[in-house]
Amino acid sequence: MPDAARATKPTPQPPATSGEAAFFDVDNTLMRGASLFHVGRKMYQRRAFTLRFAAGLAWKQLRFIMRGETMTDVNSVRDAALAFAIGIAHEDILALGEEVYDEMIASKIWPGARALADHHLSSQRQVWLVTGTPVEVAGVISSRLGLTGALGTVGEVVDGLYTGKLVGDFLHGPAKAAAVLALAERENLDLQRCWGYSDSYNDIPLLTVVGHPVAINPDARLRRHARANNWPVYDFRSGRRAATLGLRAATVAGSVYGLWRGFARFRSR
Repeated sequence: MPDAARATKPTPQPPATSGEAAFFDVDNTLMRGASLFHVGRKMYQRRAFTLRFAAGLAWKQLRFIMRGETMTDVNSVRDAALAFAIGIAHEDILALGEEVYDEMIASKIWPGARALADHHLSSQRQVWLVTGTPVEVAGVISSRLGLTGALGTVGEVVDGLYTGKLVGDFLHGPAKAAAVLALAERENLDLQRCWGYSDSYNDIPLLTVVGHPVAINPDARLRRHARANNWPVYDFRSGRRAATLGLRAATVAGSVYGLWRGFARFRSR
């Protein structure tokens, strides 16, 4: 398996159904919003970067929740995260992953997505996360949910410190499909008997390498593609049909107020 998609496999599992597995994207699929945003939020709490950068992350998180991911936002968050990672200790990120899960991610897990993962586990299938999130954080999420393991983006570490470079590719788009193909070869999986779950049109390469693709909380393009190809669609976003405009207005107002309060507290200090 390529180092760019290093697998963590922390949880002992019962004998798996031969050749079958389920692959879950994380952001907006397994959980609401972007996991990397919460990593950034925790780093801001530790004074790792400025309020201006934190506000930029918050704005991208809001747009992501409302309309799904765009490559511009994905690439900008990736580049910024790599730049700020330079010189950070690897062991600190491992510890930070535990804190981020307990304080921010656990409450964001979609119950419906969790139920799907649990169903696969009870059917003795392997369940893997496949995400652009740092593999250290993805591994914590997988372990806490009792999943088989995680494929995530790998940052280069030299002498225990991040260099700001990647080992291989950022795990996104076609790179996810390549990572799953490599994992399937290693684990002797029959991909035509496997499931894939994602919210994003950018994950079409991943969804098309499995026999059972499923769209969860899909963006507009993935929804159209799923309908055209008769893929199952699950939407766990409450009130999506009934009060879209009201929810958006409330969310924007709350975010603006939160940023203002944060800035006020920052200035007062």
